[in-house]
Amino acid sequence: MSGNTGAPLSAPGTSSAGGGFGAPDGPGAAAVGGGEPQTAATRENRLLLHVCCGPCAVMPLLRLRDEGYAVTAWFMNPNIHPLTEYLRRREAAGECAARLGVPIIYADAAWNVTAWLRAVAGRDAPPERCAWCCASRLEAAFAAARELGCAWVSSSLLYSRYQPHAAIKAAGERLGAAGGPGFVYRDFREDWQEGIDRSKEMELYRQPYCGCIYSEAERYGKRLARLCAER
Repeated sequence: MSGNTGAPLSAPGTSSAGGGFGAPDGPGAAAVGGGEPQTAATRENRLLLHVCCGPCAVMPLLRLRDEGYAVTAWFMNPNIHPLTEYLRRREAAGECAARLGVPIIYADAAWNVTAWLRAVAGRDAPPERCAWCCASRLEAAFAAARELGCAWVSSSLLYSRYQPHAAIKAAGERLGAAGGPGFVYRDFREDWQEGIDRSKEMELYRQPYCGCIYSEAERYGKRLARLCAER
């Protein structure tokens, strides 16, 4: 797979092994408000869920697990800047997975701010930037799923009301039709408020901007503009 799996920073119940299927490790594996434990993994029901952050992963993990998929969370997000923010969201994703009893793999070696900025150059304004960012992570998720022996792929990006949902769906369907793992599309936005409520109950870190340095500038740009206007 692209990137290594790394070692968990602090979240119990997570996995750094490439397989990572079945029961999660450690004392943090007990489900909290998550219903029944996962279905035993088989070749047909293994699903790799690309996870963008802890809060967005809550409802996709619950829904897919309740549908009978044996879910492994996969945190691979080279778009998250700066590195301190990446590490904070990584930790929250691990906390979420541990609380819900789901194994997680970290593709930490994929994080490279220089490489990411070079790749996005020339398409660094929305909506093109955002569509490419989501599609590139889905492509990596499909490659990882093939290596891990997963039959299915999905993404927590489908939960957020702020992501380019149609572009994510189209990219997933294109990749799923190419042979190999299939794409599980669900409109997790229907669970928007429940996901917010559950993530707050779990006290997960809730980030103030999408992830990349461009989105951080867009989030706080008005503050800078006001300061400039005062001079």
